[in-house]
Amino acid sequence: MTPLHRSFINRPPRESSSRETLARSQVLARSWPFLLDLTVAAIALAAFYGIVRIAMFWAGRSEPEVIISQSPRALPLYAFYSVVRIGLAYLLSLFFAVGYGYVAAYSKRLEPLMIAALDILQSIPVLSFLPGVMLAMVALFPTRQLGVEMGAIVLIFTGQVWNMAFSFYSSIKSIPKELREAADINRFSPLQRLVQLELPYAAIGLIWNSIMSVAGGWFFLMACEMFVLGTRDFRLPGLGSYLQTAAGTGNGPAILWGLATMIAIIVATDQLIWRPIIAWSDKFKFEQVESSQRVNSPLLHLLTHSNAIKALRLRTTTPLREKIYIALARRRRERVAQLEAAPAVKANGTSESLLTTGRGAIMVAACAGVIFAAGHALILLRQVSGAEYLQVGKGALATFLRVNLSLLLASLWTIPVGVAIGFHPKLARIAQPVVQIVASVPAPALFPVILLALIRIGGGLGIGSIALMMLGTQWYILFNVIAGAMAIPTDLKEVATLFRFSQLQRWQTVILPGIFPFLITGLVTASGGAWNASIIAEYFHLKGQTMQTTGLGAVISGATDGGQFQILLLATIVMALMVVTTNRLVWRPLFRLSETRYRLGG
Repeated sequence: MTPLHRSFINRPPRESSSRETLARSQVLARSWPFLLDLTVAAIALAAFYGIVRIAMFWAGRSEPEVIISQSPRALPLYAFYSVVRIGLAYLLSLFFAVGYGYVAAYSKRLEPLMIAALDILQSIPVLSFLPGVMLAMVALFPTRQLGVEMGAIVLIFTGQVWNMAFSFYSSIKSIPKELREAADINRFSPLQRLVQLELPYAAIGLIWNSIMSVAGGWFFLMACEMFVLGTRDFRLPGLGSYLQTAAGTGNGPAILWGLATMIAIIVATDQLIWRPIIAWSDKFKFEQVESSQRVNSPLLHLLTHSNAIKALRLRTTTPLREKIYIALARRRRERVAQLEAAPAVKANGTSESLLTTGRGAIMVAACAGVIFAAGHALILLRQVSGAEYLQVGKGALATFLRVNLSLLLASLWTIPVGVAIGFHPKLARIAQPVVQIVASVPAPALFPVILLALIRIGGGLGIGSIALMMLGTQWYILFNVIAGAMAIPTDLKEVATLFRFSQLQRWQTVILPGIFPFLITGLVTASGGAWNASIIAEYFHLKGQTMQTTGLGAVISGATDGGQFQILLLATIVMALMVVTTNRLVWRPLFRLSETRYRLGG
């Protein structure tokens, strides 16, 4: 008998090997949820320690002049502080965006006023908020670090929130009629309607705008963690102040270390937070045919198989949600019964009188506040000379041209790239983290390199400011286009394939109409973001020197550095008026068109 025959004779039967494989897989299946539970517990303990550490730092005494170290050893602690600030600012932005967008979408009387206010607020640069916000927070907590920290968080909030509010508002306005009728037939309470209809329908756009908002938070982090206000020098230990210090001194290795740390944080955030959330939100796509291609997330798959999370959901969140819904339904029935039992005239008269009194009090308080603020503004504006008015006018015209040129150049590449990423999940798995990294890298950290290169080839800050505006605002368009392409129902794509549409026909009948509401939202927020970015693009500190070009952003930055609040107020008013006028004449009609003509459903 040959050795080959012996090997076949001595080989164990295939059934036993398959049983052993099945047994090993069953053991792994039992042990893996336990290991996952340990991982979840470790993450919870780490989060608790982080909360304790940040609370101890914020409760400490405020340091007047913090020396920002450029050593790589300081980066872990600096990065932790910056992540906490951006995270808290994002949570504040999320709650504000949902509440503001909800009220604006359902209140016919307040909707025009709230949308106009949103246009104005998104057009006001971060540095224009800076004096009032920072001085108010420091006055609330004069001896504690908490005051300066809260001021920085609120400033980052002002750079994150507006595109999220626009996204949620536009999503509510574009909910299909049949879904609203289904909610009415099932007698959903306002809370049920929000949780089970409006938030799920708005999830895709809100998530992609959240990614953009966090990227915007990194963009403005350098301006929020280290700035000069008159004679006072505010510095917070963080990654933004580290990069600004390194860029100001021309320390190339420190800039590279800071950017590497930021990229590592962004990659970790993408894998641990955004990718699972995007995969989870894919189930909220409005379609009649299930897509054959889904966004996958290993972390989301593991979390859904965790015994601890399952037990928490089944024993805590689900029963609590059901109790809240039952209580709301019972209260609603009782309220209807009381209204039917009480005299209609009396009830209507009492409620109308209370509403009238409340509205009157609110209007009186609002008018008093407006008159008080307008009076102080006029007192400040009286200090502005004619030459300064002329300077602000020239700067406004120059910045207006740069903003529109940057939007045009950004749209030329973001629309096709965004559609490609949104239509192909495999490409999205590769491109999404890359785009997020590039979008989150603060343009001011790269600007010294860009500016020096432009100076060598004969350019200057005039061209460089357009490049910096594009670096800071093109992502608003890209992320909204990606969200719009992902939200296009699969059945529409299959119909285009079935009828063998050409590429031009696909763009005319499916792609452009499908992404149009998202595209308008992206262009509106990108326009406001470009005006905001002008404060950094047109006025830059490099190696101890201040480089500036003619523009409204340069006027605002220079007035902030010099403590000239009258010029700061004038430039802010002019910028707000220009943005609001553009929105009213251009973006608002296009937005109404997206609500009526390019809306899913009947």
